[in-house]
Amino acid sequence: MAIVLDAMGSDEYPTPEILAAIQLKKKFHEDVILVGKKELLESKMADLNPDNIPLTIVDASDVVEMTDKPVDSARKKPNNSMAVGLNLVKEGKAEAFVTAGNTGAAYFNAVTTLRRIPGISRPALSSFIPNKKGRCVFLDTGANADCRPEFLLEFAVMGSAYAHAVLGIESPKVALLANGEEAGKGNELVKSSYPVLQASKINFYGNVEPKEVYAGLIDVLVADGFSGNIFLKTSEAVAKFITDLLKDGISSSFISKIGYLLAKPAFSVLKTKMDPAEVGAAMLLGVNGLVFIGHGRSDARALVSAVKLARNTINAHLLETLKKEIEEKLP
Repeated sequence: MAIVLDAMGSDEYPTPEILAAIQLKKKFHEDVILVGKKELLESKMADLNPDNIPLTIVDASDVVEMTDKPVDSARKKPNNSMAVGLNLVKEGKAEAFVTAGNTGAAYFNAVTTLRRIPGISRPALSSFIPNKKGRCVFLDTGANADCRPEFLLEFAVMGSAYAHAVLGIESPKVALLANGEEAGKGNELVKSSYPVLQASKINFYGNVEPKEVYAGLIDVLVADGFSGNIFLKTSEAVAKFITDLLKDGISSSFISKIGYLLAKPAFSVLKTKMDPAEVGAAMLLGVNGLVFIGHGRSDARALVSAVKLARNTINAHLLETLKKEIEEKLP
């Protein structure tokens, strides 16, 4: 079965989505179902698809804009591309759903259409953070600003299952994001969550500061959505800042340009590790289906990465692992 790609999601829709679908078909033999306004998609394809690569389109008459409120958009625009695409997953006509659209609307539509996995009260957005040893699963990155200790336990169990299934880590080390490594550090949420995670069936490492995360000492990082979103955006901003400084330094003199050519392989590794488009999307863990949400500014390359992540997750049988871990490790 194919993966659904929301053709009305990105800031520049539907051009990046169409280009991604073409590239996925040509280079990776991956069929995607483009969901959106059929007339608009077909008119755009006249210019974007000169080779007439066969693409599947499912019509959705409504569009959720970035400025729309999640609940209102779902009620006033029942035939929006997110709802139509998620229903294809619910009905077993597709294996996963990928969008670069309004995060709140995607979350609301996913929860109302696919429902939560039994035992989960708050689905969470999960991203990958690069570190010295590879990648770390990080959640929640923005879905739940206000949390309770039992929510963080749910995040920890889901993140552990994700790291096990997709990254192949046998017993993932799970940690709480805090302002110190000691058990008594953190705000009231972190302090009250520590004993809950410590008494659970996960491999709990304890509290960590950001330096331990990037050093690769843990496999899963857990935080409330407010702190997690700030951490993620700060990390992305710093990565871009460093990249821009390097570009300015390289172009500052002839000697710098020669040095860059000699060190080009190392810079390529750095770019690959730090570029969010290499992953493409965050996964919404906790709903009864595979849902991936990317940046609104996603280009075709980021969307291709998101679909490839979705396919890897399908092949890893994550949903089955997730349900099993939730049943075994949550009270």
